[in-house]
Amino acid sequence: MSSNSRWGLFIALQWLGAGMALDAENFQVPVTEWGQPDLQGVWNFSTDIPLQRPTRYGDREFLTPEEILEIEQRRAEAAAGAEPEPDPDVANRGAPDTDERFTFGYDMFWYEMGAIGDTRRTSQIVYPPDGRLPPRVEGAPVQSGGLGGDVPGERPVRYGVGGIGKDGPEDRGLSERCIVGFNEGPPFSPSRYNNNVQIIQNRDHVVILTEMIHDARIVPLVERPPLDDDIRLWTGDSRGHWEGDTLVVVTRNFNPLISSFGSYGTAEQKLLTERFTRTSYSGLEYHWTLEDPATFTDRIEAYLPLTKVAGQLYEYACHEVNYGMVNILRGERMAEARTESP
Repeated sequence: MSSNSRWGLFIALQWLGAGMALDAENFQVPVTEWGQPDLQGVWNFSTDIPLQRPTRYGDREFLTPEEILEIEQRRAEAAAGAEPEPDPDVANRGAPDTDERFTFGYDMFWYEMGAIGDTRRTSQIVYPPDGRLPPRVEGAPVQSGGLGGDVPGERPVRYGVGGIGKDGPEDRGLSERCIVGFNEGPPFSPSRYNNNVQIIQNRDHVVILTEMIHDARIVPLVERPPLDDDIRLWTGDSRGHWEGDTLVVVTRNFNPLISSFGSYGTAEQKLLTERFTRTSYSGLEYHWTLEDPATFTDRIEAYLPLTKVAGQLYEYACHEVNYGMVNILRGERMAEARTESP
């Protein structure tokens, strides 16, 4: 890219940033018929902001204009490059041989590779000040899986994708079992696809409906007695209230059969506070704080930009054509039948 082109791109970015700031400055938060801030709609939380801050940025929370320009230049050069050759192990593959361990996920066509929200931050995590996860508590369990082969481990499987074996459904990850999506959280965790959430409001409740697993958290805005500590839910028990234009959702009573965050700990002592603030017609700021003294030595705070989508969510039929899970169960029934046969 020539120096003139670089300077032109820099000026364009400056004007774009100034325009966005002006829109935000003049923005009036719309309200519902009950006089509450209107957060309704479908919102996308895809982002290329890393969860943890690269160490080269230290405690710096935002990119400089020059760094943004450099990133945009790399993207433009990549887009102008030749069409990449498809990976034969991933793209457009046929059915595997009967003796092949088929461990891949979707074709790249379905992945959400770009970001449509604010990308000026050096990391989603803003506390601890270095933008990285705090140290874990000694003895807190660690489990991690993926789209590759099975990972050695014991039940319960607390992570989303992958598993520790194929002897039964309990050996598979929570998203494979269609219990908790690998990006729905809470808190939201941008992933490869289906990074969408719909917010629905009435006077006394807010519904937070994630596309992944089609899970709906019904958040009461009125005073209710707390749940007994023995009642534990996969996505916790959420209660909400308004602080000015911000919806604050506090969630506790998580099921300890899920991790606290990522691959770390259990959610038994997890306390999550989420803050939703409308910043423009198409922008929603999502700020979450996680406190879990059994897993992390300090709290975690993070910001994530949400962008309004001109569309709607469709049912996520998780178990549709889930032949892997069906075959696990079918194989076990056949094994039982053989054992019981005289």
